[in-house]
Amino acid sequence: MMTVDPLSSTFGALADPTRRAILARLASGDATVNALAEPFDISLQAVSKHLKVLERAGLITRGRDAQYRPCHLEAEPLDTAVEWIARHRQIWKERFDQLETHLRDIQQAQKEQS
Repeated sequence: MMTVDPLSSTFGALADPTRRAILARLASGDATVNALAEPFDISLQAVSKHLKVLERAGLITRGRDAQYRPCHLEAEPLDTAVEWIARHRQIWKERFDQLETHLRDIQQAQKEQS
Protein backbone atom coordinates (compact mmCIF):
# COMPACT_ATOMS: atom_id res chain seq x y z
CA MET A 1 0.00 0.00 0.00
CA MET A 2 1.31 3.43 -0.94
CA THR A 3 1.59 5.99 1.85
CA VAL A 4 0.24 9.46 1.28
CA ASP A 5 1.98 12.47 2.77
CA PRO A 6 -0.02 14.40 5.40
CA LEU A 7 -0.45 17.49 3.22
CA SER A 8 -1.98 15.42 0.41
CA SER A 9 -4.32 13.78 2.93
CA THR A 10 -5.37 17.19 4.19
CA PHE A 11 -6.05 18.57 0.72
CA GLY A 12 -7.81 15.34 -0.28
CA ALA A 13 -10.09 15.58 2.74
CA LEU A 14 -10.78 19.25 2.04
CA ALA A 15 -11.70 18.50 -1.58
CA ASP A 16 -15.24 17.50 -0.60
CA PRO A 17 -17.79 20.22 0.30
CA THR A 18 -19.54 17.98 2.86
CA ARG A 19 -16.27 17.42 4.72
CA ARG A 20 -15.51 21.16 4.62
CA ALA A 21 -18.97 21.85 6.08
CA ILE A 22 -18.35 19.30 8.83
CA LEU A 23 -15.06 20.99 9.70
CA ALA A 24 -16.77 24.39 9.70
CA ARG A 25 -19.33 23.05 12.16
CA LEU A 26 -16.61 21.55 14.38
CA ALA A 27 -14.83 24.91 14.44
CA SER A 28 -17.59 26.09 16.77
CA GLY A 29 -17.20 23.12 19.11
CA ASP A 30 -17.29 19.36 19.45
CA ALA A 31 -20.31 17.49 18.08
CA THR A 32 -21.67 13.98 17.79
CA VAL A 33 -22.08 12.15 14.49
CA ASN A 34 -25.86 12.67 14.71
CA ALA A 35 -25.45 16.42 15.24
CA LEU A 36 -23.00 16.62 12.35
CA ALA A 37 -25.32 14.61 10.07
CA GLU A 38 -28.38 16.75 10.81
CA PRO A 39 -27.97 19.47 8.13
CA PHE A 40 -27.16 17.01 5.33
CA ASP A 41 -29.54 15.10 3.11
CA ILE A 42 -27.34 12.00 3.22
CA SER A 43 -27.36 8.85 5.33
CA LEU A 44 -25.69 8.56 8.71
CA GLN A 45 -23.46 5.93 7.10
CA ALA A 46 -22.31 8.45 4.46
CA VAL A 47 -21.51 11.01 7.15
CA SER A 48 -19.53 8.33 9.02
CA LYS A 49 -17.51 7.67 5.87
CA HIS A 50 -16.73 11.39 5.59
CA LEU A 51 -15.67 11.42 9.24
CA LYS A 52 -13.33 8.48 8.63
CA VAL A 53 -11.64 10.42 5.81
CA LEU A 54 -11.27 13.46 8.09
CA GLU A 55 -9.95 11.27 10.90
CA ARG A 56 -7.39 9.53 8.65
CA ALA A 57 -6.20 12.97 7.52
CA GLY A 58 -5.75 13.96 11.17
CA LEU A 59 -8.32 16.75 10.85
CA ILE A 60 -10.59 15.35 13.55
CA THR A 61 -10.36 13.07 16.54
CA ARG A 62 -13.16 11.20 18.23
CA GLY A 63 -13.45 11.21 21.98
CA ARG A 64 -15.20 8.75 24.20
CA ASP A 65 -17.38 9.68 27.16
CA ALA A 66 -19.62 6.70 27.94
CA GLN A 67 -22.00 6.46 24.94
CA TYR A 68 -21.13 10.00 23.84
CA ARG A 69 -18.41 10.02 21.14
CA PRO A 70 -17.85 13.65 20.22
CA CYS A 71 -15.83 14.62 17.16
CA HIS A 72 -13.19 17.29 17.74
CA LEU A 73 -11.48 19.53 15.18
CA GLU A 74 -7.68 19.20 15.04
CA ALA A 75 -6.26 22.44 13.66
CA GLU A 76 -2.61 21.47 13.10
CA PRO A 77 -3.10 19.87 9.64
CA LEU A 78 -5.09 22.94 8.57
CA ASP A 79 -2.31 25.21 9.84
CA THR A 80 0.20 23.22 7.79
CA ALA A 81 -1.98 23.56 4.67
CA VAL A 82 -2.37 27.31 5.22
CA GLU A 83 1.41 27.69 5.60
CA TRP A 84 1.97 25.75 2.36
CA ILE A 85 -0.57 27.90 0.50
CA ALA A 86 0.93 31.12 1.87
CA ARG A 87 4.45 30.07 0.89
CA HIS A 88 3.40 29.15 -2.64
CA ARG A 89 1.20 32.19 -2.97
CA GLN A 90 4.23 34.39 -2.35
CA ILE A 91 6.22 32.51 -4.98
CA TRP A 92 3.45 32.98 -7.56
CA LYS A 93 3.01 36.64 -6.63
CA GLU A 94 6.72 37.22 -7.26
CA ARG A 95 6.49 35.41 -10.60
CA PHE A 96 3.47 37.46 -11.68
CA ASP A 97 5.25 40.65 -10.63
CA GLN A 98 8.23 39.64 -12.79
CA LEU A 99 5.91 38.86 -15.70
CA GLU A 100 4.20 42.23 -15.33
CA THR A 101 7.56 44.02 -15.38
CA HIS A 102 8.64 42.05 -18.43
CA LEU A 103 5.41 42.85 -20.30
CA ARG A 104 5.75 46.54 -19.47
CA ASP A 105 9.31 46.48 -20.81
CA ILE A 106 8.09 44.89 -24.05
CA GLN A 107 5.30 47.45 -24.42
CA GLN A 108 7.75 50.29 -23.77
CA ALA A 109 10.18 48.91 -26.37
CA GLN A 110 7.36 48.64 -28.91
CA LYS A 111 6.33 52.26 -28.28
CA GLU A 112 9.92 53.43 -28.75
CA GLN A 113 10.17 51.55 -32.08
CA SER A 114 6.98 53.15 -33.43
